[in-house]
Amino acid sequence: MSPTPVTFASPTAPSTYAWEATNEEVARRYGLRVDEIVRFDLNTSPLPPEMVGRILAAGTFETPLSEYPPSDYARLVAAAAARYGVATDELLVGAGADEILDMVGKTFLAPGQAAVVLPPTYSMYRVVTEQRGAAVIDVARRPASDGWILDADAVRQAARSAAVVWLCSPNNPTGLPEPDGVLASLLADIAADADGDARPRPIVVIDEAYAEFVDWSALGLRSAYPDLIVVRTMSKAYGLAGIRVGFAVAQPAIIARMAPYRPPGSVSTVSVTVATEVLGSDGVARDNIARVVAERPRLVAALRAAGLTVHESVTNFVLVGLGSAERAGQVADGLMCRGLVPRTFGQGHPLAAYLRLTVRARAENDRLIATITDIIGAAAPAADPEGEAAP
Repeated sequence: MSPTPVTFASPTAPSTYAWEATNEEVARRYGLRVDEIVRFDLNTSPLPPEMVGRILAAGTFETPLSEYPPSDYARLVAAAAARYGVATDELLVGAGADEILDMVGKTFLAPGQAAVVLPPTYSMYRVVTEQRGAAVIDVARRPASDGWILDADAVRQAARSAAVVWLCSPNNPTGLPEPDGVLASLLADIAADADGDARPRPIVVIDEAYAEFVDWSALGLRSAYPDLIVVRTMSKAYGLAGIRVGFAVAQPAIIARMAPYRPPGSVSTVSVTVATEVLGSDGVARDNIARVVAERPRLVAALRAAGLTVHESVTNFVLVGLGSAERAGQVADGLMCRGLVPRTFGQGHPLAAYLRLTVRARAENDRLIATITDIIGAAAPAADPEGEAAP
């Protein structure tokens, strides 16, 4: 038995792509009330920052709601540039990190070209590549016993045939950053290969959706590797997934090439106002990260006590090994029947025997713990898919 998918195919999207089911769809499928549904699959925060309520109540937005947002997003760009320590001409706003990824594809990928993807990783890299008619060069990450780190030699080799290299650190869905120095060394090697072959360097994208959870960022590498794009978002550490604001940070020449592909007004004036104010506050990301960092060990310990293999994570989610795709499917179905939605992985996926679970509020996590404990009972600890016994 494979894990029950929690995505429903769109009638208008290509048949190979599907997006997360809504709460209403999940409730209908499992005969539940919508208010019983808790999303452990989306890596979002239980509540937005408190200051957002005050901003919305004030009703003073970047432009009146009857007008379009400012075309240059100047105040938001200035706030983000100050937060990330970059120049304003090194930054491009998008409707979430996903629109940034889409703009990368539209700018730098053409039919017949290729992009490097490092599974298991964020699925949108493959989606964006295939939507552009480009080929995917899969370079598998090292196994769980190595922390799913990238295989630098294999990535370097694949990059010689690619227009874009998609990287993610900390990586989603495995939850860990690349080891110190690996990304800098890889960029230097890719540049050396391109220079030696007298061919264009590939665009290297480092998705830092979870960068605020660690002490290192690739932003400082953009001077050494001019074709680097770092992607940041307001969705994770800032707890603002619903406002859909993300950023590309790169050298001005790269930003200038991408900018024409951004739709006009794709980020709403409400989102611009909220994001600008939140970026100007030192405490929002810090407080949300502190909550996650305090709650994550408790959730991990409880899941391990229930007999599950839980891998280390620096992010707001954890990856749980169930030993087999069949057992992962059984646990996923049991959770969803009770309104708790985990992230599942389909047959053939390298993580088919795993579930990814968001670290949510304490009461929600307690409900998850109690439900999983009930589902698996007093069963003996499962073997990890990589052969590692549950801690």
